[in-house]
Amino acid sequence: MLLKKRAREEAEIPSSSLADIAFLLLIFFLVTTTIDVDTGIGLVLPPPPEPDQEPPPIKERNLLKILVNSQGLILLDDQPVVIQEVKDKVKEFIKNPTNDPDLSENPLKAIVSLKTDRQTPYKIYIDMLDELVGAYDELWEEAAQTRFGKTFERLNDAEVIVVKKEMYPKKLSEAEPDKGN
Repeated sequence: MLLKKRAREEAEIPSSSLADIAFLLLIFFLVTTTIDVDTGIGLVLPPPPEPDQEPPPIKERNLLKILVNSQGLILLDDQPVVIQEVKDKVKEFIKNPTNDPDLSENPLKAIVSLKTDRQTPYKIYIDMLDELVGAYDELWEEAAQTRFGKTFERLNDAEVIVVKKEMYPKKLSEAEPDKGN
């Protein structure tokens, strides 16, 4: 008796659950992936003044005016400078080691005013802010070294207050840009 050979079925991978597996993998990667979020510029703004409150009087000597025009050119007290010179000039203005009458009376009274044009390139504006903040960071580091004999990051809270508030308070003013055309 001859037996007939049965036709063998070909092996198949079941594809019905393939979509489910792909969907689960997609969800897994979405949940576990971290996405960088732009946080913007961290500035602490003072509270708005009362409507009837007059601004305090400021001696012209204690005000360092920095103007950045729409082409990105920088004027520091009406003198053209390049961005790499700003940090050193700001530090000199604040410290005034030689008691120059054109610089601030003392670090507690020094105010740095930054004014930009509405068309100022954003990169130049950010670079200027970096230079100004960097000038204060360097002043704080120098003060920590001379006063306490350690780096600024190793100071305790009371010492940080002495350096930031009593020696070199950060007084940055961002003036309103002129109305554009």
